Amino acid sequence: MTTFASGTDTLTRDALTVLQPGFTGTTAPDWLLRRLGEGLASVGLFGRNIASAEQLSVLTAQLRAERDDVLVAIDEEGGDVTRLEVRTGSSFPGNHALGAVDDVDLTRDVAAELGRRLAACGVNLNWAPSADVNSNAANPVIGVRSFGAEPGLVARHTAAYVTGLQSAGVAACTKHFPGHGDTAVDSHHALPRIDVPAEVLSERELAPFRAAIAAGTRAVMSAHILVPALDPDRPATLSHRILTDLLRRELGYDGLIVTDGMEMRAIAGTYGIERGSVLAIAAGADAICVGGGLADDETVRRLRDALVSAVRSGELPEARLAEAADRVRSLARWTATAKAARPQPDPDTEVGLRAARRALRLTGADTFTPLTDPPYVAALSPVANIAVGDETPWGVAAELFRLLPGTETGTFSGEDAGLATLAAAGPRRIVAVVRDEHRHPWMAAALDSILRSRPDTVVIEMGLPQAPPRGALHIATHGAARVCGRAAAEIIAGA
Repeated sequence: MTTFASGTDTLTRDALTVLQPGFTGTTAPDWLLRRLGEGLASVGLFGRNIASAEQLSVLTAQLRAERDDVLVAIDEEGGDVTRLEVRTGSSFPGNHALGAVDDVDLTRDVAAELGRRLAACGVNLNWAPSADVNSNAANPVIGVRSFGAEPGLVARHTAAYVTGLQSAGVAACTKHFPGHGDTAVDSHHALPRIDVPAEVLSERELAPFRAAIAAGTRAVMSAHILVPALDPDRPATLSHRILTDLLRRELGYDGLIVTDGMEMRAIAGTYGIERGSVLAIAAGADAICVGGGLADDETVRRLRDALVSAVRSGELPEARLAEAADRVRSLARWTATAKAARPQPDPDTEVGLRAARRALRLTGADTFTPLTDPPYVAALSPVANIAVGDETPWGVAAELFRLLPGTETGTFSGEDAGLATLAAAGPRRIVAVVRDEHRHPWMAAALDSILRSRPDTVVIEMGLPQAPPRGALHIATHGAARVCGRAAAEIIAGA
């Protein structure tokens, strides 16, 4: 059993218990191990903490040697957002590809295999799935992280994902409540606002969360968004009306409520992380996610002290903090019981690739002849959103090089991208790879330029396929995971 350091009182332990901090490096620093001994109950992992599955297993064992019931959380959506395979790209297609296939059994199988891999590495809480209905095609932060734009589709696949993930003993954290799909602003940078009537929210945004709750999701993550129809004053993460009145009372949810990252500008730039954390717990949140950007002992100390001070001043009821801490401990108990009660299934290492192949949508395939000579791959690359990160590779170049040795590649952006591509490609057949062409006028202009000169160009859309298909062959992959690139490369090379 876990024992706590002497001199740590109940209030201080509870304040530490509700924090989910991150750290830097691939081994646990001394300060983190010390905090686990003082009451910290959760740790968040990011791509910077993971070098391999073997190293991750050693790291989680190190954490559990200090506290055996620690919640080890990760942001592993598969698809574009991966931490397990941040340096190679994911073995699993993301939500939008699964929604394009629309086979709930496949979604459940993909989530179960992902959960099996997480559990084998000692991870027991996944900040996934995204249950956002991507009703705004210009959304800069959700996009292919959503199962789609239709509430019923998103709802049934959210439920399947939750079921599959939790079948492996890994708690699902359905996000971003009450729905981040109709935003045009990335909450990493500013506070988004959703101006739709309450009845639209109920029928559209809330439908997947109702399905997740019915499926038994063990955690829900709040969104840093302002929804005036629900609360005109506070963003959802800080709103008692949204977290307690709506999620707890109206929807009947009794599991853990986790905040999105508190250092995101939507909160940090308006309330500050200390004030924001106090308000979030008071509003009904149970766990404070922090560590994507602020990953040090000083951040943990500041948030702990802010919560303790708020209780002592009467601003935050001690009973509310204690309730939040109890929910964290309850989830930790569930993960221990769930893992022991569920024998791990046999690995299905190919399920992600099978799903990626099924998600492809081809235009022009009936007249296309697979390539036999190595092409030139031009990645027309936008700036990745922060949730995805710039460090994760994407595209088809590596897979085409494997199938057609000698394949060359370049990355282009901006108003001269089209001319630069033509100059770099020379006489080689061009494969132009885009991501959300409809959101980037420069990208559409570059494709226009390339196709005017080289109409035999193959176009691969690895984001939302909103722009009209064009090129000698157009492939929509519905995501940029490594397996999506492999599936597209197989078509191009006739493999």
